[in-house]
Amino acid sequence: MTTPSLLEFPCDFPIKILGKAQPGYAQAILSIVQRHIPSFDGAQMQMRPSAQGKYLSLTCTLRATSQEELDQLYRELSSHPMVSMVL
Repeated sequence: MTTPSLLEFPCDFPIKILGKAQPGYAQAILSIVQRHIPSFDGAQMQMRPSAQGKYLSLTCTLRATSQEELDQLYRELSSHPMVSMVL
């Protein structure tokens, strides 16, 4: 039994992805996001380094069409070796 979503779809949904600042990190995340949400514009990805520059936070505000779509994206992002946390 699936629980009903508290969101009404379609909706704009921000996802924050945190990982170590390293070459290819933002590009890898963008590739995953666009595989699930092809309409996502990479220019809209917000990047914010940590105070010491060790980590990089990426915020992607997506136009989500279903809870399943968000769940699949979250699972793939969470399992990526460059990702420390997904919020």
